[in-house]
Amino acid sequence: MKIIQKKWAEIAQQPVLSFTMINDNGMEVTCINYGCIITKIVTPDKNGNYENVVLGFEHFAPYITNIPYFGAVIGRVAGRIQNACFELDGKTYTLCKNENNNHLHGGVKGLHRVLWDAVAVENEGEVGVRFSYTSPDGEEGYPGTVQVQVTYMLNNQNELVISYNARSDKSTLLNLTNHTYFNLSGNIKRDILDHELKIKSDQFLELNEELIPTGIFLDVTDTPFDLRKGKKLKDGIMANHPQIELVGQGYDHPFLLNAHYDEEIVLWDPGSGRTLTVETDEVGVVVYTGNQLQEGMDIYGVPSRKYLGICLEVQGLPDAIHHPHFPSWILRPEETYSSVTKYKFGVK
Repeated sequence: MKIIQKKWAEIAQQPVLSFTMINDNGMEVTCINYGCIITKIVTPDKNGNYENVVLGFEHFAPYITNIPYFGAVIGRVAGRIQNACFELDGKTYTLCKNENNNHLHGGVKGLHRVLWDAVAVENEGEVGVRFSYTSPDGEEGYPGTVQVQVTYMLNNQNELVISYNARSDKSTLLNLTNHTYFNLSGNIKRDILDHELKIKSDQFLELNEELIPTGIFLDVTDTPFDLRKGKKLKDGIMANHPQIELVGQGYDHPFLLNAHYDEEIVLWDPGSGRTLTVETDEVGVVVYTGNQLQEGMDIYGVPSRKYLGICLEVQGLPDAIHHPHFPSWILRPEETYSSVTKYKFGVK
C-alpha cells in the first residue's frame, strides 16, 4: 500500500495538498486538504476495469465555491436549521441564512470551504490522511472553539473508513457528515436511475415545503421509501408521492436506521456490478439523489445534470435542535464527539 502526496493548487498563499491512497488491490482514493474533499475513488467493476465512482472536478478552481458540496465534510451542522437560529442553555444564537430563510450545511464557509491541516498516515494494512481544523468561537454564528479531526483510512478489504472526532470548550451543536456523490457506473457513463438501493429502515422523516423535518416519523410500508428489500432508484424517483414531488422529484430525505455495522445501506449498479456497502454508528442517513444538481458544470468531462450521483449522508437527524424527541446534536465541553462510517466497495 502507498500514499502519494503532492501540491495541487494554492489558495490565499497556502498550498492545497492532494493525497492519493492506493491499496494492494489497485483501489485508489484521492482527497484534498480543502474541505477534506474526496475528489476521486477508483474501484474495479465486475470485469476488472478500474474507474472513478464519485462526482468531482478535474481542476481545483470549481471547488472554491463547490455549490453541490462534492465530496466535502459538512459542518458544523449538516442539513438545515430552521429560521437559521437556535436556543441553547437559555441563549439564542443567530446563524447565516444561506438557503432562503434557513441555515444549510454549516453556512457560507462551514467546514467545506476551509483549509485543514493534513498529515499522511501509514499503519499496518492501511494508509490514510488525518485532517484537523480548529473552528473558532463564533464561526458561522456557532458558540465554542471546536477542535475537529477527520481521518480517512483505506485498507486492503477495499474499505474506506471515515472517523470523526471533536471537542469544544463551550456547549455547542455538532453534526458532521461527508457529502460525496456516488455513481457506480464508472467514469459517469450513466446516471444513477438504474442503481438499486437497499436500506434497513422502517421510518423516514416527513419534510415541509422548505425541506425541514416536520418532526413526524412516517412508516415506509407501501411507499416509495420502503427500501428494505431494495429498489431501483428510478422506481422511487418517478413515483407519484407528495414527499417525492416536494423535493424536486426524487429523494432528499432522512431515514432512521434500525441497524448499525450490519450492511444497513447497500447501493448496487447492475450494469457495472459494483456495490457500495455503508455501515455506520450514526442514527440516520439522508438519501439525496441529485434532484437539484444544476446544469452547466463540467464533471470530469461530463455535463452536470439531475440524477448524476447519489449522496448517502450518514448523520444525526436534521434540525434536531428544534425537535426534542430527535437524538440530540448538543456537544458539551466534557464530552467528545465521535463517529465512524465504513464504505466498502465490491462487485457482484
